[in-house]
Formats: sequence, C-alpha cells, structure tokens
Amino acid sequence: MSGEEAPTQQREEPEQQVKKAEEPKPEPESPAAVKPEEKMEEEEEKALSSRALVLTGYGGYEKIKLQVKTMKAPQLRSGEVLVRVKACGLNFAELLGKQGLYELLPAPPVIMGMEGSGVVEAAAEDVKDRKVGDRVIAMNRCEMWQELVVVPAKRTYLMPEEMSFEEAAALPVNYMTAYMMLFEMANLRPGKSVLIHMAAGGVGIAATQLCQTVQDVTVFGTASASKHETISQGGVTHPIDYRTKDYVTEIRKISPNGVDIVLDPLGGSDTQKGFSLLKPLGMLIAFGAANCVTGQKKNLLAMAKTWYHQLSLNTLKLMQSNKAISGFHLGYITDEELFDRTVLKLLELYRQGKIKPRIDSCYHFEEVAEAMKRMHERQNIGKVILLPEPKKSEEKPKSNADAAENVEKNQAVAGEKKDEAVEEVKAEKD
Repeated sequence: MSGEEAPTQQREEPEQQVKKAEEPKPEPESPAAVKPEEKMEEEEEKALSSRALVLTGYGGYEKIKLQVKTMKAPQLRSGEVLVRVKACGLNFAELLGKQGLYELLPAPPVIMGMEGSGVVEAAAEDVKDRKVGDRVIAMNRCEMWQELVVVPAKRTYLMPEEMSFEEAAALPVNYMTAYMMLFEMANLRPGKSVLIHMAAGGVGIAATQLCQTVQDVTVFGTASASKHETISQGGVTHPIDYRTKDYVTEIRKISPNGVDIVLDPLGGSDTQKGFSLLKPLGMLIAFGAANCVTGQKKNLLAMAKTWYHQLSLNTLKLMQSNKAISGFHLGYITDEELFDRTVLKLLELYRQGKIKPRIDSCYHFEEVAEAMKRMHERQNIGKVILLPEPKKSEEKPKSNADAAENVEKNQAVAGEKKDEAVEEVKAEKD
C-alpha cells in the first residue's frame, strides 16, 4: 500500500465497517466456513454399504433375510482387520443353526457363516503381518456371510497366488475337520482303511483327498449311485450306494475284518453300525448328527429317534472290544498353535497340488435358499459357495452412455428376481 492511499482509506473506514456488517462473510476463502462441509463430505465418504445374510429366527429358509446396511467405517480394535468378502462357505452347521441345533451360534438375529475369503481393506495400527490389498482366507465363529467383516488378524491366512476366492472359501472348515480327524486323532498311516460317509460332501471330498497323501490307504465311501463316478475319480476305492444297499454288508464282502477308521457325521444307528465295523485297535470319530436334520424345520421325532439309537458304551466294553470311539468339533478347538499349524499345512498341500477344493456350485446371497436346499437334499458334489456381490441382471446396458444410469435399474431387476425365501431390507444409517 502506498502512502498516498492511506488517508483515503482512513476516511472511508466507517462506511466500510457498515458494509461489512451488512454483507455475509465470504464462504470460499474462509477455512472456518468450509470445514463443516468438508467434514460432512468426509463422513459421506466413510459411510459403507454392506450386504449380509441374517438369521432372523429358527425355522425354514424364509428365516434367512438379505439385509443391506449403511454404516460408518468400523473403528478397528487391537489386532483386527477389515475384510471385503468375495466368497463364503456353506456348511452343514448352518443347516443345523437355522433350526436352532447348533449350540455355538448366538441367538437370532445373527449373521451366520464361519469361513470366507476376500481382500483386506483396513488393518489396526498394531497389525504388522497384514496390509491393505492382501488376499486372505478368513475365519470367525459367525458373521462371515456379509460383504464387510471385522475379524482378528490371527484368523486370516494369506492365499496362494494361484488360489481362487471360491477355493479359499471352501478350504478352512472342511479340510481342517478332515485333517485333524485323520492325522491328529486317528493317526492315519500307510496300509490303513477308512470309511467316509457322505463321501461327495465337503468334508467327504476333503477326507478322500487327504487319504491320497498316504500310501496304500483304502477308502470306502457312501454316496448315491449318481455320484459314484465322481468320487471314484477323486480317490474313493469302493463307492457304496447307501440308498439301495446295506453298507455294512458291502464292506464285509470286500474286507471281512472291517475297517481301521470310521468318520461318522450321521449319528444314531449309523454310529452303532460304524463301531461294529471297526477292526481291533480301530477308531470311530463322531463329528456330526446329520440324521437329526430331515426337513427345513426342527424335527423332534427325528431327533428323538437319532438319540434313542445312539451308541451307548462303558469303559469295560471298550476294553473288551479293543476299539476306540472319539468325538470331534472344530468349533471347540482352542489350541491356537494347532489351528495355525493345520491351516498352514493344508495351504502347503494345496501348493504342492495334493489337495484341491472341489466347488459344486456358487450362489449369490439372493439365492441362499436354493443353496441350502441343495445341500439339505444332498445334491451337491463338493462345496457350495455363497457370493456376497449382487446378482447381475440378465439385461445389459445398450451403450456405455447408459451404463451408469442402468446400474441402479439392473440392481432393482435383480432384486425382483430374488427367491421368495429371501428379502432385502434397507437399514437406517447408524
């Protein structure tokens, strides 16, 4: 400012003060004025949308609802990571949980799912061995059936580069169950024989593949006749149609002395049959009660029948028979070292090409009822996978110009095609 201009400015000062009082404060230049707007924009950017499958009550397929929730970015606690889930595993435990028969699942409403795979989107400051962008296998007691999930970093494992998200979601529960039963409990060795029930299911195929990693293991597998060719190619030595033949009689024809190991996911009278098939020093491992699940809803008669025919033993009978019976439940494994050692061993076997999850089918969250029905009716050969991403409409945008405009339309069309057993609910913002 020059010295000549100064007096003029001083004379105009009172007038300027009046004008300043009348005029609003400048918005663009004032950091204080911009700050609230920037803050709102930041909050909007942090808002996340996540689709989830929620068990709203015990009963049929209609009790599982697809919900879409808009939420704030989660505040990660020590040792946690945020994972965007790409694929989830469906297990028999979820069929039990839907009926209120899985004791480890919290009471409804609850998001189900114990395993999945995806990409790390955020990590707590103290997490050093995981970073944003890592492709991981993730496990949790529940809540894996959603697009965004917070899990302990120690329950995530880096995926091999060649592994797909679907394979990664199929690996943890089934293969860990099979591995621990065969090698930690039954001590599978060369020359032994194993009876695998439901040999075309997730655990059945995992157990069959793991048996192939040991020399001269004979595998008897029960499955419907239509699945025999597939399970034979996968390593089952003697497939048996449990629907038309008595598997005890069929096994005795081939191996009069019985088998060394029985993996029993059935319960009831089948446990008794399995125990009778054991050779001296053999072991039966009970790891399920599939015979209890006969319909969509809890069947008290089926449960009573299963438990009425359940094997009952005392120590004297065990000593006289020179046989062993054991139980296995992955959900109650608390040994962190055993947990990690097993997963890392399985990932190494995958890299070596000795095991490979077989994917039966993939269903979007909208189709969860169809997925559960397929498993319930034992139609699957291998793992049934759930995909969090929305099912795309069959109609494609006619041009690139219309693409952005049609995204919402496509999602709406996909929503109209959902199964009646599933509904999408827009939750309020937190």
